[in-house]
Amino acid sequence: MSLRRVAWIAAICLGVAASASAQEKQRASFVLPPGNSKYTQQHSLDVGDTAEHKLRLYELQRTLNADGPVIEGTRLVELWIRGISDFIEVSGLATAYSVYVFENGDRIFARSDLVAASDSGKSTTLAAGRITGGTGKFRNIRGIIRVASSPDPRSGLLRSAFDIDYWFDK
Repeated sequence: MSLRRVAWIAAICLGVAASASAQEKQRASFVLPPGNSKYTQQHSLDVGDTAEHKLRLYELQRTLNADGPVIEGTRLVELWIRGISDFIEVSGLATAYSVYVFENGDRIFARSDLVAASDSGKSTTLAAGRITGGTGKFRNIRGIIRVASSPDPRSGLLRSAFDIDYWFDK
């Protein structure tokens, strides 16, 4: 076999492998506007070392309307976020566990770490985490979730931009 033919076969094999790899990884990007979010539970403790230093345990429910994002052909209808935060004047660190609920009952589970910063009454959070599993058609899902939000913890209003890179383990 000639060197040229080996090179062509190698190039074709690499192209097919790269194409298959690219097809397996997917991205879902969407923005959830403020509204339709509420804190269903919140517990806060003053730390006592400085003003407004609080530890907080919370549960946030977000419901999506009929034009909610579609992932793998199924519409996202609800998002539950349960977290623990360590904030001074709405700035600090938090850990959150999320459950993405789809119209057919399937779920995606994720764990994220976030950083919140507040300046002149405006708050911004950046979160990144891993998809830890799912149910139904999402049972083998894995991936990375990134979220940028503009929250108001007192009112529960929250605008969030999501980027989800995911794939399915075989």
